Amino acid sequence: MHLQAFGAARSVTGSMHLLEANGKRILLDCGLFQGHREEAFKKNRHLPFPVESIDAVILSHAHIDHSGNLPSLARLGYKGPIYSTFASRDLCSSMLQDSAKLQEKDLEYVNNRRIKKGLPLFNPLYSLRNVIETIQMFHGLGFDTPHEILPGIQLIFRKAGHILGAAMVELNIQEEGKNSRFVFTGDLGRKDMPILPDPYQFKTTDVLLMESTYGDRLHEPLEDIDKQLEDIIREAIEKKSKIIIPAFAVDRTQTFVYRLHKLCNEGRCGHIPIYVDSPLALNVTEAYRLHTEGLDEETIQFMVNNGDPFGFDRLTYIRTTQESKNLNNLKGPMIIISASGMCEGGRILHHLRNNIENPNNIILMIGYVAEHTLGRKILDREPEVKILGEPHELKAKVVMINSFSGHADKNELLEFLKGFDTHPGKIFIVHGEESQSLAFAQTLETMGYTNVSVPFPEERFDITQA
Repeated sequence: MHLQAFGAARSVTGSMHLLEANGKRILLDCGLFQGHREEAFKKNRHLPFPVESIDAVILSHAHIDHSGNLPSLARLGYKGPIYSTFASRDLCSSMLQDSAKLQEKDLEYVNNRRIKKGLPLFNPLYSLRNVIETIQMFHGLGFDTPHEILPGIQLIFRKAGHILGAAMVELNIQEEGKNSRFVFTGDLGRKDMPILPDPYQFKTTDVLLMESTYGDRLHEPLEDIDKQLEDIIREAIEKKSKIIIPAFAVDRTQTFVYRLHKLCNEGRCGHIPIYVDSPLALNVTEAYRLHTEGLDEETIQFMVNNGDPFGFDRLTYIRTTQESKNLNNLKGPMIIISASGMCEGGRILHHLRNNIENPNNIILMIGYVAEHTLGRKILDREPEVKILGEPHELKAKVVMINSFSGHADKNELLEFLKGFDTHPGKIFIVHGEESQSLAFAQTLETMGYTNVSVPFPEERFDITQA
């Protein structure tokens, strides 16, 4: 058995890992790298392996940094199965189509500038046709049910508690008369979060491929969220501010809307209008309504008592481009929730461009933002940022609430590991900025965990004797 981390190795985006077992090659995730435009363009376009060498793909969940480059496999000729949960399949149908359309729009803007400079034009990473071909290769599977996906290789999806349909990947492998277990956490969620059930707790594994997004950081207490939101909304009402919220269309938008719904039911958010301006978020919300098997008991009880958790009288979903533009003409106070969460594309760019230079406005960050993205530059309060290629002064107030994170923090990651009856034979730390991954690995070593590695990109490991 061999393991190679091609993406999300000493970085967060572009999750992509290759497992070789029983003479077969399994790709775990195929995500988009997000960051500097030129670097991202090169990394995403050139896959680091021949697609014909891949026997199967397993997708942990639908976030674009885990699923977003699947259509490139189709573009390059991959015809094999892509295994995911049913909810991840349905989410990817919307998200990958949206990704293809966003690429076309972004390149239209970029290519117009390149035409003026006499530079060669860029082509999209993949087309809508590639997306359709990709979705046709999906095989939806339920949680906690074993499936033999290749000779001697059994797959079981376990609930990760990260977003709807998110799974940890359990592979039970028979090779040369030996049985071994391989576990990939994907993005590990948190206990006692709204909407989603708690993550599954493994008891044993020979090899653990584990995320470390918050490997050296702690989240704010969950109980503080409502008070923080109430204070921000009160300030916006007093100053007639627009609260601009970059939010991932999957889970973060639904979680935030659900939280606002509960606040409004308690009379704690005044009369501020709320807009969700993301066609993708609208489609994703429909998937949340459809896949009730992925919701926790608290959310189901809320539905029974209060109706739709993701829709209420104060909330308006924006559908058309014209409706989105009309928000620019409205005066505050108001809340605008729009994708993407890292501010790397979508309608959020236009809302930021129109509101970032007003000191009365508030930019509220409610999720992780990777290094080198526009979202990180805003969070770091750089005095000037580029939006759609044009410089803008950052005068709006910037606030961060990280309690909404769908990623386990340092203590929650450690709690997950302590839940094992025996230490994993070998641990590979991925999906974290280098400082976070290295710090988490060091913490594990001081706690007595052995065989802990933080892979470099494309570093290959023999894990047969793990």
